[in-house]
Amino acid sequence: MVSEPAARHRYSYADYLVLEEASNVKHEFFGGEIYALAGGSPDHAALAMNLGAALLAGIGNRPCRVFSSDLRLRVLATGLATYPDVTVVCGPLERDPENRLTVTNPSLVAEVLSNSTEDYDRGEKLEHYKRIPSLRECLLVSHREPRIEVWRRGNGGWERHTAGRGERLRLDSLDCEIAVDDVYRGGLEDSASSR
Repeated sequence: MVSEPAARHRYSYADYLVLEEASNVKHEFFGGEIYALAGGSPDHAALAMNLGAALLAGIGNRPCRVFSSDLRLRVLATGLATYPDVTVVCGPLERDPENRLTVTNPSLVAEVLSNSTEDYDRGEKLEHYKRIPSLRECLLVSHREPRIEVWRRGNGGWERHTAGRGERLRLDSLDCEIAVDDVYRGGLEDSASSR
């Protein structure tokens, strides 16, 4: 006799919010599933901090705010709730109608890639991000070498641009440029074992 596999429990977004409020670990939510987010390596944390600092300097006095990975973002079109490594919101924050601590209108999001998340960040997660109406650019920061990709919303869809060591990356959404070398200041000590 063959037994039926046990049905997987499907969580509601409200269930997820209750868990997040009580947890000391961040989780991602999509399609009724809740996934714990792993902590990052020292390189990962340094790259995210350096990128945030470079973006903050580039923005200057414009009405934009730079947020760390503590800010939860929700893609209303797909239901994904996640914590990008860096988020920039220009203008007033738009809040998730189901949770005031969650933002829905980023102008730019950035993910520092890692061995365990690179495929997801470049694939499925990027496709979720592209569904955010306010999002103009998504940065993917390499954990292997000084290289940053920017996916930019254009008139005909999304376009990919890259910048490497010694180059500057133009960010139309923020009307500024950042130096790739500033993001990688301090180097990549152990990129082979990055998160």
